[in-house]
Amino acid sequence: MFSTCSLTAKQSLLASKKLWSAVSMSRRSLITCFCAALLASPFTTTSLAQTNAKSSENISSSPSSSSTTAPTKKKSTSANTNPSSTTKNSKPAAKSSHTSKPKVATPATSNALRSHVVYVQDLSNNNVLISRNEDGVRPIASITKLMTAIVIVDGKQSLNEIIEITQEDVDTIKHSRSRLAVGAKLTRGDMLHLALMSSENRAASALARYYPGGTTAFVLSMNIKARELGMNQSRFVEATGLSSSNVSTPRDLVKLMQAAMLRPSIQAFTTDDQQEVKTNNRSTTVFRNTNALVFKPDWDIKVSKTGFINEAGQCLVMVARINNRDTAIVLLDAEGKGTRVADAIRIKQLMQRQELASL
Repeated sequence: MFSTCSLTAKQSLLASKKLWSAVSMSRRSLITCFCAALLASPFTTTSLAQTNAKSSENISSSPSSSSTTAPTKKKSTSANTNPSSTTKNSKPAAKSSHTSKPKVATPATSNALRSHVVYVQDLSNNNVLISRNEDGVRPIASITKLMTAIVIVDGKQSLNEIIEITQEDVDTIKHSRSRLAVGAKLTRGDMLHLALMSSENRAASALARYYPGGTTAFVLSMNIKARELGMNQSRFVEATGLSSSNVSTPRDLVKLMQAAMLRPSIQAFTTDDQQEVKTNNRSTTVFRNTNALVFKPDWDIKVSKTGFINEAGQCLVMVARINNRDTAIVLLDAEGKGTRVADAIRIKQLMQRQELASL
């Protein structure tokens, strides 16, 4: 009987194990079916994709995230190559937007100009186009006569009054020659005309002498006017420019030319090509402009002045209309008269070819 019971117990145990195995397999099948259904759901697929995307952003430094970050890099690159892009990283677009603009003056461009001091400024926007050796105060020779003219015009003395050249007007500094003899009498207007157009030193000296208070008061007025115009680095000791103590800077000279342009008589006298005058009922004498460019029809010059003493070299300042813009040109300490003219022509050519842009 014991044997029978023992056999029955073993059979029961074996049957229980088989039953448990069947139940476990059923549970696994059920879980598998549930998972398959869950993964097939559209809601679940979208959620998992969003979760994976967020995870890839948070672990972008991980090697396994390279496939996720690639689209972001590609988008950034396309933004950079778009000329209209305004993103901070769109440097190529900014560079391409400047390709049609004039070139900035290069050392090679400046080296093509032989004047020691070169300063070119667009007066429409005050942009400096060329600047070489423009720092420092230096002698300006007969460019001084632009300030002489401004003081005369602003003093409102009659331009029809007759004034006379005397021995006091003879150059004792450089011993330069003059076509106005001692004793010559001209109107103040004619004297001003010859001082500006032909750079007549005796005419400029006589203008200063006939100023109320004489030459001393005139020179004081020149320096006061310089301060009024903002020419804070300019100094004057006489009216002709024969003294090397008459000094200025290119920037100050641009201010001087701008002031001269506002006075029609100065603008007319500095750009006139020639003038016939008769002194003391003698034969007529023809005086010509010292700037050869005023004779050229392809130049539209608004104001002009030349100058020379050994300390200053050959000098030329003028405002010319180039590319429909008033352009101030300052050339100081050139090697010769031809050099300053050639430099001015070269500057005009560079501007017409749009090879100059603001510095």
